[in-house]
Amino acid sequence: MAPLMEQGTVIALSGGVGGAKLALGLSRLGLGKALLVVANVGDDFEHLGLSICPDLDTVTYTLSGLSDREKGWGRADEGWRFMDSLGQLGGADWFNLGDRDLALHVLRTEALRTGDNLTSVTRTITHRLGIEARVVPMTDDPVRTMVQTASGELAFQHYFVRDRCEPIVTGFEFRGMATARPQPDFMAALGEPDLRAIVITPSNPFVSVDPILNLAGVRDALRGAWAPVVAVSPIVAGLAIKGPAAKMMAELGMPSTALAVAEHYGDLLDGFVLDHGDQDQADGVAALGLKPLITKTVMESLEDRENLAREVLAFAGDLRG
Repeated sequence: MAPLMEQGTVIALSGGVGGAKLALGLSRLGLGKALLVVANVGDDFEHLGLSICPDLDTVTYTLSGLSDREKGWGRADEGWRFMDSLGQLGGADWFNLGDRDLALHVLRTEALRTGDNLTSVTRTITHRLGIEARVVPMTDDPVRTMVQTASGELAFQHYFVRDRCEPIVTGFEFRGMATARPQPDFMAALGEPDLRAIVITPSNPFVSVDPILNLAGVRDALRGAWAPVVAVSPIVAGLAIKGPAAKMMAELGMPSTALAVAEHYGDLLDGFVLDHGDQDQADGVAALGLKPLITKTVMESLEDRENLAREVLAFAGDLRG
């Protein structure tokens, strides 16, 4: 791990698996508490009486070294006796909760019930798991992503897990967005004069990143920030590395391309990172007024995560300079 000497906060906007991979790479560059990871909570839901935060937990498990690298979600060395027993009793067993994972959900649910907010309980959990970076939810207020489909509206986890992304998507609604307030540390960091970089990780632009961007004041704060905003494409050669982003794009009448992702973010960005497989789209990105960077964005190893993180920060430095 090679420390980076330049000072200043780095903000990473993250969804689940793809975002957590790049957040891990950034965390290994010696940033310490200067790294602020803002996690999507539009995927959150209440299940079996528990407060479940899938994206926040994926980031937490990944940065703590506890994630199941094979599955890409949940904890390593997990057990499933609870789920087996739940199924035998006829309970709702469509959403897997591992035996070890349950401890986090129970702790968080009890803390929220007794008056803590999501930021506070997340700080407690990440501290106890030895995470040096600051991990915060995008808001402490409830926001819930609803997926509009050809056959009706679905809560996100019903669409994503229970129905395996099979329904045809026609749009999205973020319930609670009108009254939700951005997490205070996030907004304060966006106004810092020595802010170093704002990184939109390779997460689903519609259901992982848009909930963060749609919070009141966030888009204006991004446009007014001292640091450049750089997005890493979650689409490589027409395919999503993880999740249903490419399927959603096709169903929404958009081309499943990295360029379409850059167009979706539009003037919020200063730079856009494409994989070598999409270098033919670099001119299109430049035509949007954005500086393109072509590199390897598929993170198959820990070294890949670190290398991409290092390149993204260097790119942001060039843009700022």
